[in-house]
Amino acid sequence: MKTEENVSMILINIDDLEHVIYSALEKVLENKKIIAKEQPRYVKGLKGIRELFGVSHGTAQKYKDTILKDAVSQQGRVIITDVEKAIELFNEAKNKTN
Repeated sequence: MKTEENVSMILINIDDLEHVIYSALEKVLENKKIIAKEQPRYVKGLKGIRELFGVSHGTAQKYKDTILKDAVSQQGRVIITDVEKAIELFNEAKNKTN
């Protein structure tokens, strides 16, 4: 039988394990709420779409005209994109291709 020198063992009861898991989950979920609050409600122009999704100008234009169509409002040269709706539509399109 081979043994490792750096092996650690922990003895923990089920209540303590449950507490540790719930605490970790609370921290993760709390961090997600903070990140969600930091996002703007709307972004302006193709630049906003580029920054939101980290894509090129051409890809942002394609997204605006296709998958993000329902999240984008355009009056003349002014483009406003609803961030929450855009992310939702993007994830739906991503899931359809997978």
